[in-house]
Amino acid sequence: MAHRIEDRAIIALSGPDARSFLQGLITNDVDKLAPGKPLYAALLTPQGKILFDFLLLDDGAGDILLDCWAPVRDALVRRLSLYRLRANVAIKPRDDLAVFASWDGSPLPGDVFDDPRSSALGRRSLASAAEGVGGYLAHRLLLGIPEGPDFGSDKTFALDAGLDELHGVAFDKGCYVGQELTARMKHRGTARKRILLIESTDKSALTMGADLRADGQSLGEIISVYDNKGFALVRLDRLEEAGATPIDAAGVIVRMTKPDWLSA
Repeated sequence: MAHRIEDRAIIALSGPDARSFLQGLITNDVDKLAPGKPLYAALLTPQGKILFDFLLLDDGAGDILLDCWAPVRDALVRRLSLYRLRANVAIKPRDDLAVFASWDGSPLPGDVFDDPRSSALGRRSLASAAEGVGGYLAHRLLLGIPEGPDFGSDKTFALDAGLDELHGVAFDKGCYVGQELTARMKHRGTARKRILLIESTDKSALTMGADLRADGQSLGEIISVYDNKGFALVRLDRLEEAGATPIDAAGVIVRMTKPDWLSA
């Protein structure tokens, strides 16, 4: 049975201006979107911080489908609607569609496509809502790939979040919301923070928002929690300075992992 990703939702954008509308808003190049060739992208604040991230698909019938974190679907619809102005584009949820993934040979329903972020995430599909098995979160955590709640809202710069390495930013396209600061960080190489996978050494539950400290110095903070694992936004220079010094998070000793896909 396919792995259904229960915390994802779909938004459909239709109309003659749908592509140009998105092109002026999001981090990736919508001109490269085609049936069977999805994109990963984000909608940023004007200051370059992530508000929403999502996968985009061309359904081959004229609509662009956004695969986003379900708890923020309605907020994303509202934000896109604010930007719509006179653009001829309709924005609506698609509750009839569910998201499935396979990285272990499990068959997938519907039209199948490669996850554009990383080949290790496997393949993905959208199909009529149906039952499925879990397991996707554990696989994603194993790979150290953040998404949705791991970024917070208006908290993390796109490049600090690894969106460059996850193929979510096009640096050769025109302007979009937050483009100026994102391009400046890329040009100057000023991204000093990264989102890293974090895990307690004794399986204790982690605390959301906990300060990470090594020998009294703050390294960063925990920004998402999944029991004894999660993601932390960390200063790389301070992490390097800490060396083998134990890292404390609200009384819990933790270890951090830099995934293979992360360049910095």
